[in-house]
Amino acid sequence: MTFLGEITVLWPRMLWLLVPVPILVWAYLRLSARQRHAHARIAGLSTRAATATRGARIRRALPPLLFLVGLIALIAAVARPQAVVMLPSMHKDVILAIDTSGSMRATDVKPNRLGAAQSAARTFIERQPAHSRIGIVSFAGSASVVQSLTDNREDLLQAIDRLQLQRGTALGSSIYIALASLLPDAGINIERLVHGKPSWYWGTPEREGAKQPVPAGSNRSAAIVLLSDGESNHGPDPLEAAKLAADHGVRIYTVGIGSKEGYTLGFSGWSMRVRLDEDVLRKIASTTHGEYYGATSVQELKSIYEHLSARMVVERSRSLEVSSLFVAVGALLLAIAGMCSLAWFNRVL
Repeated sequence: MTFLGEITVLWPRMLWLLVPVPILVWAYLRLSARQRHAHARIAGLSTRAATATRGARIRRALPPLLFLVGLIALIAAVARPQAVVMLPSMHKDVILAIDTSGSMRATDVKPNRLGAAQSAARTFIERQPAHSRIGIVSFAGSASVVQSLTDNREDLLQAIDRLQLQRGTALGSSIYIALASLLPDAGINIERLVHGKPSWYWGTPEREGAKQPVPAGSNRSAAIVLLSDGESNHGPDPLEAAKLAADHGVRIYTVGIGSKEGYTLGFSGWSMRVRLDEDVLRKIASTTHGEYYGATSVQELKSIYEHLSARMVVERSRSLEVSSLFVAVGALLLAIAGMCSLAWFNRVL
């Protein structure tokens, strides 16, 4: 049973104990009326005396009123009331997807983009609550899990140190791999989504990623933090991957690293200009109800990761029994009523 909006009671039948309360109120009002009728026979009161009489009426009414409210609180406590409260909590599982493509060797962010990403990732890992599990996915021309979800911070830091540069950038693959790691029982067919092979090719039954989509951003237990320069040139469409994450309610927080004007890389006798593609990273974040952040320095990148730690705090509703609170309020009101009556009338009510 629910009353007062967000308050429920476990034993609603006990609220029948409130039935005699109106009778008590009626009896008190009836007695007060008789007393007023007796006092009305006294005439010729001055204005000052009349004022004193009104003050006396308030003093006579206050103790019974406090007693009545305290009694109602105690009776409500017997029904075991529960209140729905919002408690802050961190995402339980977080996947860090880190770009290790060749463009991450650019030094427009010192010492280079990958080095700055590794440094910021260490800061992020160290700031997470001990109960949070973190996994790491690296992606270049393909994506892979370099550390499955764990609460062992030492394993995570070692996995960060093992990241190495490779060719290509497969943003879409990284999202699919990260999503499958977060939701192993969701039936996400990595072979079909990432490799584009039919289910019979892999000898596994066809399974859809999200048969019953949920509202975007509604998953309060899992999140993906994707760090990249955004230039996707391999694998599946990253926006289609973001839509699948949105269908599962998983937010993707994207972090773009590098300068907008770009940086010219030269090696093996040829050169290429690598730029930060913010547009695709913004769209990924927007699709999943996440947020996008841009970083042009290691200090700024660390600040973003620290900010992410705060932004990823979510609120969870929880029902808490508040019977003890009702008892405390009721007992306090009864005590105040008794003390006022003793002080003013030298009697308990």
